[in-house]
Amino acid sequence: MSPASAYTAQTDGILVRVRPSFLAVQSDPDEGRWVWAYQIEIVNLTGSPVQLVARRWTISDAYGRLEEVRGQGVVGEQPVIEPGDSYAYVSGCPLTTPSGSMVGAYYMKDVEGQMFEVAIPHFSLDVPDDRRLLN
Repeated sequence: MSPASAYTAQTDGILVRVRPSFLAVQSDPDEGRWVWAYQIEIVNLTGSPVQLVARRWTISDAYGRLEEVRGQGVVGEQPVIEPGDSYAYVSGCPLTTPSGSMVGAYYMKDVEGQMFEVAIPHFSLDVPDDRRLLN
């Protein structure tokens, strides 16, 4: 993932990069459905392994309607990320408006079993070349 094209946040030595992309072939504006994929890379810059245990997302559409999503792990996994290593995955988000945004957090566990929260940067979901009206 190209760091220059990504949204980034770093918390306690854990770097999170997000790169969203609009999925025109899965979207159907006539039916009020717009779909995005987002690529996530989580880099462990600490000296100890960490485990991603859970996630929380706040998803906003163009009208400011909010949806909160919580769950265990990501894409069915609770990966352990070794020092200096990274973990990457791709997921998606449908909206009923042509733009919106997402922000969230990962809940990680260190080697002592202590939980800590890692910020996922706020990122925009926009149809390319579409005029944004509300967000």
